[in-house]
Amino acid sequence: MRFSEYFDLNRTQPYLDFVDIPLDTDLPVFLEPSAIKALRSPWGVELSSMLQTFFDTVLRLIQSGENTKAQQLLSSLNERNEFHLGYSTGESKGHDGFGLESAETVWGALSTSDAAVTGLLKDLEDTALLIPGIGTDMISDAVSNIIRGPLIKYTQDMCVYYGMSLTPDVASGPIWNPQREIWEESLIPLPMTSYGKVILVPKILVRHRLSYQYNEYYRHYILPEMQHEHLAGHSSLVEVLKDGSERVTKKALIDKYGNDKLAVVEQTKVRPQILQEYKDQKSSKPSVPLTQEQFSEVEAIDLPDLDSIVQELKALNTGRDTAGRYEDLIEKILSVILYPSLCNPMKQHNIHDGRKRIDITYTNEAKTGFFYWLSLHYPCPMIFIECKNYGKEVGNPEIDQLAGRFSPSRGQVGILICRSIEDKARLYQRCVDTAKDRRGYMLALDDEDVFGMVDAYKQDSENQTFNNLRALWGRLIE
Repeated sequence: MRFSEYFDLNRTQPYLDFVDIPLDTDLPVFLEPSAIKALRSPWGVELSSMLQTFFDTVLRLIQSGENTKAQQLLSSLNERNEFHLGYSTGESKGHDGFGLESAETVWGALSTSDAAVTGLLKDLEDTALLIPGIGTDMISDAVSNIIRGPLIKYTQDMCVYYGMSLTPDVASGPIWNPQREIWEESLIPLPMTSYGKVILVPKILVRHRLSYQYNEYYRHYILPEMQHEHLAGHSSLVEVLKDGSERVTKKALIDKYGNDKLAVVEQTKVRPQILQEYKDQKSSKPSVPLTQEQFSEVEAIDLPDLDSIVQELKALNTGRDTAGRYEDLIEKILSVILYPSLCNPMKQHNIHDGRKRIDITYTNEAKTGFFYWLSLHYPCPMIFIECKNYGKEVGNPEIDQLAGRFSPSRGQVGILICRSIEDKARLYQRCVDTAKDRRGYMLALDDEDVFGMVDAYKQDSENQTFNNLRALWGRLIE
């Protein structure tokens, strides 16, 4: 049984912001540190900071010889039953990961590693390259536990958003306090199932594997540099071919220097710039979130059926009584077609101490396409959506209402969606006037525009260009 089924959400993975985990086993996807560090939202910065402060603390303790405290910190990285991510094929029971019985082993590997002692090891994901015995599953477990606090808050927000009940006074598990550099525990509200408590993970954070792979790093970064050095130095590994050209094979280098993580460390110590080059390359091209098709495959579920939602939307009456349903249907459509550019939706988001509310607010985490371009040129960490289930033309009051939601910190970009627009030229001009008055940027869409976006998505689900939005934006700023 999946989490969504247990709580009768009547939604499948494409319509959910979090990973819809199975409750009786684990899903073979993983939290990836590089994916977290690629986030640009305040929440993403918080997560990255927590990862870095934890690992910096462990390394500092190891380098100063505070062995017991280092092991204690590592031992809290063990439990992961509540996350349900990883390689388990049967019942989700958790495993040692970095913790409990393996804490001493991991500490031993870190404390005796030249990479840790010399400062070569700087980030949690570096351990995948430089520390024997540490791989994708263990690092994902560590990340889950280090950012447990923010994930708990995310879980609580998702429960409120999707209308799920929270059970009070559930043991939180160890929560990392980066200011005090200690683990803390408390009793908190969490969703409880017959399989135990659950902590949800945003689906934009998971990957099939870690971005950092030591085989890739060694074969495609370290070994080519070593080949060049041996050729330049005319070493004994140089072979002269029949045509007189010279070469040094990777096989010859591996035979002489080895091919395990110890060899990677030894060769990186004398070429630290290569490690930085690898990390810079990974940072410049972060791994992308799983697509809807990839989630469909890994979870064995159907792809989103937007046609049924479109048909329901077409049949929906206008008016106040159906306004909530209109907002729900629009949110379902947008959460599918705007993923992964926009995420973490919030309905009826209160601002100004509750005096104003925004129908739907998305966090802009786009790395490509229209919303990424937008983030480079305009303040838009959040994108505001206002839904109007009117049977009449929208006008200045609706424009002013959306403009009142903007601020330099939240963002100044919004989308006004209504059932129909009789005079599009006049409404677009109102949006242009608002932009010229520096009161924010608004894109006005009606149902037909939304249906057009659905059709474009069905043709190319991974295209985040959103040509109709880009065209409307061009009218705003021309």
